[in-house]
Amino acid sequence: MKKRVVFCVAVGVLASAPAAASLDIVKKARCVACHAVDKKMVGPSYRDVAAKYEGQADAAAVLANKVRSGGSGVWGAVPMTPNDAARISDENLKAAIEWILAGAPD
Repeated sequence: MKKRVVFCVAVGVLASAPAAASLDIVKKARCVACHAVDKKMVGPSYRDVAAKYEGQADAAAVLANKVRSGGSGVWGAVPMTPNDAARISDENLKAAIEWILAGAPD
């Protein structure tokens, strides 16, 4: 029985690590200056983004392009500035977008 408990605890820790890491990524990249997990700020919440793009096959590519290129009009008049790899690496951007599209879990 001890082995199962240890295994379950380890799986729980590993399962939550990507979410925590992705929240840390968006904090470090300063995305949280305009976005929050569950409420609109300057830009939409991460959970609103997940809902908007739910089921869209190319959502990750669309969002990556939006982050890199910036834009306006999708969520209102306030433009999103472009964010280059100096602000958030391609690897971290991919992880952050996966986390966002998963509903920005806690």
